[in-house]
Amino acid sequence: MTELAEQHDGQGADEAKPASERAQRKMAPIVPSQNIAGRALISVIAIMTFLSCLTLGAVTLVRDTASMWENQIAREATIQIKPSEGLDMEAALAAAQRIASEFAGVRAARIVDRAATARLLEPWLGAGLNIDELPVPRLVIVTIDEDSPPDFASMRAMLAAEVPSAMLDDHRTWVDRLVAMARTTVTLGVAVLVLMLSATVLSVVFATRGAMAGNGHIIEVLHFVGAEARFIATEFRHHFLLTGMKGAAVGGLAAVVVFIVFSWWSSMNLATPEADQATALFGNFAIGVTGYAGVALVVAVVGALTAATSHFTVVTYLSDIDVGRPDGG
Repeated sequence: MTELAEQHDGQGADEAKPASERAQRKMAPIVPSQNIAGRALISVIAIMTFLSCLTLGAVTLVRDTASMWENQIAREATIQIKPSEGLDMEAALAAAQRIASEFAGVRAARIVDRAATARLLEPWLGAGLNIDELPVPRLVIVTIDEDSPPDFASMRAMLAAEVPSAMLDDHRTWVDRLVAMARTTVTLGVAVLVLMLSATVLSVVFATRGAMAGNGHIIEVLHFVGAEARFIATEFRHHFLLTGMKGAAVGGLAAVVVFIVFSWWSSMNLATPEADQATALFGNFAIGVTGYAGVALVVAVVGALTAATSHFTVVTYLSDIDVGRPDGG
């Protein structure tokens, strides 16, 4: 009787445990929610996402800059007048401006004054430059009609006849080279982005196989007693989707912070000659709405790739078990 009473008391004590504890024991996940490997994978995904977003931002910036250069080809040309002995620079500038303005297709011709010329040279020659002491060329900026550009050959001929030291440059050769370089950079950036995403996929494959190796006996028992491969794969997919989204969100947020800091730094340095040169080449270092939308897209793609990769890995693993399982097993 005493033994029966003790057994009854033990059963009663087990039944007296909180329902939440019993439910937690019954609903324990196949994949541990927190472990060292999981935290390491989150860090790896965050780093790869961060680098992917930076690459995408750089590609967006270079692409937009190339588009800006291409548009500037159709909008402006430059007349450069080199100083020479006995040349009246101001009269030569006025003559070049007049000749350019007479051509159809020219919207405006503007002489770059002394102050602006000194400012352009300030990053290399320093402040307080007196351009009269050096043989500094002077410029006339010609704004042209994009739809019907002027006859540059005739303009060059007239300038050579009246202002022999003048040289007309439509920038096409120089900008074409820069645009070609920009397009090459964009191609390389896209290739780097693909490689980073591929590395992320491989990291998830290794992490999934590691998680399955650590829980292999449980998975095999579940699979052999009738649990569907889809159910087991879904458990892994949910786990790695959450892991991937955590890491991708951290990496994407860090990249956005970097973009904002660079944009702020660029806007705070607009009043310097160095900033003038950088702005002329790359704009204001702002990736715009398209760039931030690309960051969100990268985060979503990394999360989806993580989930899909883990699902495919688990299904392949279970298929291998079925193939290697004896027929009578």
